[in-house]
Amino acid sequence: MQNLQKSIYRMATSLVVALISLPILAADASLTVPRDLNGRVIISGEPGDLVGIWVPVYFREGLGPSFNFDQVQMKPWAQGLYDERQTHDLEPHARCKASGAVRQLLTPYGVEIVDIPELQRMYIFDIGGPHTWREIYMDGRSHPTDFEHNNYGHSIGWWEDDTLVIDSVGYNTEFWFERRGLPHTESAHVIEYYTRTSKDAMEYRFVLEDSMAYENRVEGSVNLRWSGDEELFEYVCQQSNYAPDLMVNQEGQAIGRTSPIVP
Repeated sequence: MQNLQKSIYRMATSLVVALISLPILAADASLTVPRDLNGRVIISGEPGDLVGIWVPVYFREGLGPSFNFDQVQMKPWAQGLYDERQTHDLEPHARCKASGAVRQLLTPYGVEIVDIPELQRMYIFDIGGPHTWREIYMDGRSHPTDFEHNNYGHSIGWWEDDTLVIDSVGYNTEFWFERRGLPHTESAHVIEYYTRTSKDAMEYRFVLEDSMAYENRVEGSVNLRWSGDEELFEYVCQQSNYAPDLMVNQEGQAIGRTSPIVP
């Protein structure tokens, strides 16, 4: 009888320990960075996931988008253009224009990142704004010497340990790199770093070099959160739409709506 009581006690103790550990195990799982069979970080969902997007973090203290505006030294013409952009709300992205580099990640609707190893390509799909996509070549090629400049530029990517690095050139000047209107020229060169720090979080930072517009580098960062139950949805953006009524004024106040976030 005594041995039976000891066995029951051990079983009960083990069950209690297991139940107490469940939340801890769940918490640990949420911190685990998803990896493929080769140990490579998965840039989006778990293997087999068919939905999920990355959404920028805006309203958590210390986690919102950050740029080195105070350290940026602009050329006189660039400073004049930047100042002029602060007097109106005509950002191209809110008027259905595709926007390269960091601006693509700042839409509150998020982006979908799709890695296709068989093609050695990666795609970043916009949800808001122009509802278009950006292609990143992962096959080891270099930038071409002759190409037509465009809104997304020409992007090549590679992995440095657990960080995805994307190098882009070939931008046109038809978009803003971020919401405040930092100017750039066709000589702009951008390097981006995507580091997934957990299942639900990714750190993004970029470095912009453009000697025709700036005396030094422009840098910034955005924290992204994983939303595993969301996916791309229909977003109609066209000329003569209602975007002008959905923007903000000089004081940052929303015009004709309740959200302070522009598309």
